[in-house]
Amino acid sequence: MDRSHNSRSFVRGVASFTFVTVALVATLVPMRGEAQERDAAGEAWSYIGADASNTRYSSLSQIDADNFEDLEVAWIFRGDNFSPQPDPLMRSTPVYAEGMLFTVVGSRRQVVAIDPATGETLWAYREPETQRWQRSMRKNYGKGVAYGQIEGRGVIFVVTPGFFLHALDARTGRHLEGWGQAVPLPGFPETGVVDLLPDLLEGWGPWEEWEGAYDPDYGVPKELGYLTNSSPPIVVNGVVVVGNSHEQGYRQSRNENVPGDILAYEAATGDHKWKFHVIPRPGEPGHESWESEAWRWTGNLSSWAPMSADPERGLVFVPTDPPTNDFWGGFSPGDNLFSTSILALDVQTGERVWHFQTVHHDIWNYDNQVPVLLDVVVDGEPVAALVETAKNGFIYALNRETGEPIWPIEELPVPQSRVPGERTSSTQPFPTRPAPISIQGLTEDDLIDFTPELRLQALERVSDIELGPIYTPVIHQGNDEGFVATAQCPRYGALTHAQPAADPETGILYIPSQNECRFLFQVPGAELDDPDAPYTTGTTVASFVHGGDLSARIQGIPIEKPPYGRITAVDMNTGEHLWWIPNGDTPEYIQNHPALEGVDLPRTGKIAHAPVLVTRTLLIYGEGRAGDPLLHAVDKKTGEELAMIEVPASVQYGLMTYMHEGRQYIVLQVAGGGEPGSLVALRLP
Repeated sequence: MDRSHNSRSFVRGVASFTFVTVALVATLVPMRGEAQERDAAGEAWSYIGADASNTRYSSLSQIDADNFEDLEVAWIFRGDNFSPQPDPLMRSTPVYAEGMLFTVVGSRRQVVAIDPATGETLWAYREPETQRWQRSMRKNYGKGVAYGQIEGRGVIFVVTPGFFLHALDARTGRHLEGWGQAVPLPGFPETGVVDLLPDLLEGWGPWEEWEGAYDPDYGVPKELGYLTNSSPPIVVNGVVVVGNSHEQGYRQSRNENVPGDILAYEAATGDHKWKFHVIPRPGEPGHESWESEAWRWTGNLSSWAPMSADPERGLVFVPTDPPTNDFWGGFSPGDNLFSTSILALDVQTGERVWHFQTVHHDIWNYDNQVPVLLDVVVDGEPVAALVETAKNGFIYALNRETGEPIWPIEELPVPQSRVPGERTSSTQPFPTRPAPISIQGLTEDDLIDFTPELRLQALERVSDIELGPIYTPVIHQGNDEGFVATAQCPRYGALTHAQPAADPETGILYIPSQNECRFLFQVPGAELDDPDAPYTTGTTVASFVHGGDLSARIQGIPIEKPPYGRITAVDMNTGEHLWWIPNGDTPEYIQNHPALEGVDLPRTGKIAHAPVLVTRTLLIYGEGRAGDPLLHAVDKKTGEELAMIEVPASVQYGLMTYMHEGRQYIVLQVAGGGEPGSLVALRLP
């Protein structure tokens, strides 16, 4: 597409606003309320994924292919106004309810209410500083807030990096009276907040044996582990369900950590309702999958990604990640339930209804993302489906009532680890359909062949790299074969934030993905263990840890064949791929590369996490933080690009849309090009 003709610069359309953080006691102009669920007009976006099913879908149609290029900037909300450490990214997707936008911003994860027409800050709340906040490795990872109603009153629920749950009146920002328990720390409100750690730690062996007193300022003792949060809770049928996260597993050097058990609270009172043990204890289903005593003291296993829910069936669906130390699990032989699984829990009791483990004994950091719920028709029969698009590139299609695969998922043999002390699972589950959405494993046939010279360089580059199919365990340095690393494709971070969107009217899923490899290796834990590092928790140094990533590029060009980034349309009624398109154009550094002069290059797309949004009329996507500052409109049926516009900075993470006072808005999370993490709202003139 000729960008000069079909795109629009927003320099002249940007409105300038002065933002003032309104005090918590501010009096607000009354605004029109909205129901919690999306109404018939599609005006609300009351979950970060649009709805409890996380479809990222809106039935709004005011913005369509004919007027998409007329979009202008309505307002810009700058995230660097709310943090002593400006966030170079923006991860939080706002929700629209009560006639306002709500989100979190900055490393302090301040909760803000925003006027949806002007971008003006209506109220803001900032939690008092604690050591728990200072220690958090996920300060800037807040993905948003949860919205719910208590007897018709709108409430905003947020979990902070310090792992406190707050309940705020949606209109005023005030903490709810008579809700939760008082936190004995300076600056905290007397009501409207819950310290989540005591409920999580209660009954956990290492904590029960700990001789020190609980310190609400510091949190979990460093010797036992560490816990924080990155995603909002989810409100389902009067229950607030809370997940959590830990430090990145590829940075860990010790075995001990606290399990990320799932917590639930009464939305009306803040009373603790139930806890689900993600690492089963004696007598609980799944306990036998831990073939050592590791269940007693290890952890990390959590639900860092958002959750989805089926309110009609009373189920909440929890995606989980691997246990402590992402790439070596020699201290915990067995399948390690409920790591890297999808859990279906009864929202009122916390009882497990079903589970499906997508990776047994996960030592690849192939954890799960938020599941998408769809009602489809398979072979003429209606099916309530759950679709998991995981970091390994597979699509797992399950019946969300039973957990049974919609199409067969086969247990197939996989390569076995040669790292001393490690015993991997002999098989892994392979879906028969839909087909994978990214490269899986690396062979010589997958290496670039743009020119004979680059081909020879690629072959030379992998001469001491262990190649193999997906689930090839990462080799350790000093191995007998002489390999310096193992090719991991897709690499563990390639699909981390590639959250799909789904059209519930057609059952079609639109999935962003990347083809990106890295060469990984392991080293003895003692080589990287740093007792003074803030992310070092536990006491026992692991035998092996992630030693690092080696670049999988030749002269800066990815070693694997394109496409590098793409968006795939999958019909979940049949499991068939309908079409795919590259994520944007070929990057300039490849187009203008001296080694590729005169080469007729394909459209490769960008290696980036492309955020996607589906409306009644369009598929809309941005190219991700490594892409160009463009927003694309695509025909949902064919993948044909219909329009494209320039935006102030690269679009990343989650798009959203809403209708306010008769006008449809699209909100982007942008950053890059000198622009700090900000929200940009677009609307028609």
